[in-house]
Amino acid sequence: MGNLLRRENVVQLVDKLHKEGKTVVATNGCFDILHVGHVRYLQKTKSFADVLIVLLNSDKSVKSIKGPARPINNENDRAEILCALSCVDYVVLFDEDSPRNLLDEMKPDVYTKGADYTMETLPEADIMKKNNTKVEFISFVEGKSTTNIINKINN
Repeated sequence: MGNLLRRENVVQLVDKLHKEGKTVVATNGCFDILHVGHVRYLQKTKSFADVLIVLLNSDKSVKSIKGPARPINNENDRAEILCALSCVDYVVLFDEDSPRNLLDEMKPDVYTKGADYTMETLPEADIMKKNNTKVEFISFVEGKSTTNIINKINN
């Protein structure tokens, strides 16, 4: 079971984990309507390090990125669901559109993104290079997305 972390405590936690010899992997997302694609993505992400920290877009951030009708589930519900997954160790909310600043502060060992990105298109690539963070790109599960679920419900 994961724990919801306050943003101001994440850097201290990562430093503590590194001192204990543990590796940290981070990923980010809205994780609005959790589906099997999310679960497989998070399980694969966890396989790259000892501790998985999910950087979760806040409601404010999701609205900014996805529009006024989103998120479907509020940030507290989305965080609680993520924390219930055995592969997730910690969840931390962030308000910005991108986790760039948070990633720069916490300096994980590994960062994962969906395979629709490359190092050339990854908005956080410069931060990853600066902090010597390894980046792993994970393939999506075909046809599994929150948008597809919403469209199916609407039809």
